[in-house]
Amino acid sequence: MAALTALPEHGIEIDAVSSMYETEPVGEVLDQPNFLNAVVRVPSTLEPEELLDVCKAIEVEEGRRLEDARRHGPRPLDIDLLLVGNLELETARLRIPHLEVTSRRFVLTPLLELDPDLVLPDGTVLAESIEALGVGQDVRLVGPLV
Repeated sequence: MAALTALPEHGIEIDAVSSMYETEPVGEVLDQPNFLNAVVRVPSTLEPEELLDVCKAIEVEEGRRLEDARRHGPRPLDIDLLLVGNLELETARLRIPHLEVTSRRFVLTPLLELDPDLVLPDGTVLAESIEALGVGQDVRLVGPLV
């Protein structure tokens, strides 16, 4: 919810918001609570790395200490850029589409809620990606985010 308030405060318009989903930690699973996940679609004229800067600033404002962050560890807020239209980009700080977009049910479920026919720039059909995941990575609908 914090990102929904903070994004417009930073000049980022919100176009659409998925439902909220509760998911178990994935990857290096530490002793931590489940995560809450959602996807937000934003139209923006910012360059991807500028948008990333805004997202990282919001994370810090919400209590995330980036210097202490462990990959897949607990954190108060984590904002990832998943897609930017049909752009494919790889820099030292950012990869678009996000590297794990096709392998994470907690990403695909809310993303496909907003656009069930979504296709990546390389032609990957995301609905087929979620089917290919098989079992595991439980995602439970919590309800509307707004």
